[in-house]
Amino acid sequence: MRLYLLALNPTDSVTSGFLPAAARLGLDVTVLTDHAEPHRKAYADLPSTAPEVLECDVRDFRAVISLISRHHAPAAVFSNSDHLQTQTALAAEYFGLPAKDWKAALRAKDKGQLRRHLALTGQDAVWSAELAPGQDPAELDPPFPCVVKPREGVASEDVTLVADAAELAARCREIQHRRAGATLVVEEFLAGQLCTLETLGDGRRRHVLGGFRTRLSPPPDFIEEVLEFVPARPAAVVEQVLAQLDALGVGLGACHTEFVVQPDGRARIIEVNYRAIGDQCDLMLAEILGIPLFEHILAAHLGRELPGDLGTQCAATPRRARNEVICADRAGVLTAAPGPHDEERDGVRLAYRPLRPLGERHEHYRTNRDYLGVMWATGTDQGAVDAAVARFRAANRWEITP
Repeated sequence: MRLYLLALNPTDSVTSGFLPAAARLGLDVTVLTDHAEPHRKAYADLPSTAPEVLECDVRDFRAVISLISRHHAPAAVFSNSDHLQTQTALAAEYFGLPAKDWKAALRAKDKGQLRRHLALTGQDAVWSAELAPGQDPAELDPPFPCVVKPREGVASEDVTLVADAAELAARCREIQHRRAGATLVVEEFLAGQLCTLETLGDGRRRHVLGGFRTRLSPPPDFIEEVLEFVPARPAAVVEQVLAQLDALGVGLGACHTEFVVQPDGRARIIEVNYRAIGDQCDLMLAEILGIPLFEHILAAHLGRELPGDLGTQCAATPRRARNEVICADRAGVLTAAPGPHDEERDGVRLAYRPLRPLGERHEHYRTNRDYLGVMWATGTDQGAVDAAVARFRAANRWEITP
């Protein structure tokens, strides 16, 4: 059986664990990507199960369908990339395979469409407007403070909080200078503790796997700095989030949903990422829950039924976790940083993975692209988990030379 995996970056399929899971399921894997050579280099050290890599314009579903139809018959078409969910859904549907609703994938990716659809279905009305290239932001009348972000953006890139009309105009000019031709979304700022809900569906039922409580950088940026695992949330909160996902059409496969709970008890969605959580949190989640998470995700795309008690099993986990990043605070060359590290101590397992190689120069992006490395720890006591992360951070140094 052949799995076609659509990817842009090698990390879309390697660090998140899908290639090892595919091998355990006995799948032959063909990676479709628009940059084949970086993928071939990334997979060079893998065992004999390294995937076949074919170059393809993966952002064009027609090119994907054409290539697959000339190659081996597919058992599943899958991607964990934010940018490729709609294309993947259309290709899978074309071949009669289990597929996400392409309309739901589009709604999740297009932040303007997400807001319109939730309002039209009566789920939540958030003040939101789109700003086309060249349009004057003075034409808008948003409630301040408000948030500006690219309509199809990811990883908190160019997402900023603005306080007034002058700042709104300045930030829009800056972003559209960096992103020529991009449409922006200006929307109401939803205050509250940022949370996530991780779900997985097989087309028959959807399971809640738990979620995270997220600590963000100080405003005006929205960089995710720390995530702590929360196995279960109040039923009323979960029901509100799931009702909004139902309205969007989210069902098959993994979904990572960010939301806030406001003082009146309303759960309000910030964004929907119709794929598994990233930045090593997917690996951490699999360990916390003690389930073959990546195999379950791929199995859903193969049309297989998930265990009926999966959600109950996940909610009962005794394990706790913390995911914390090291973030660059300036532009320059990374001249000192620890390498990969794994340890077990006092009932806590800790892992650290570098995300930027030594010797590379980078600008200061004020987004998740500033991550230098990520550490995560799991155990049965949150205090011990937090202490392990703090101890590793204090024992190491990360230096940037301007």
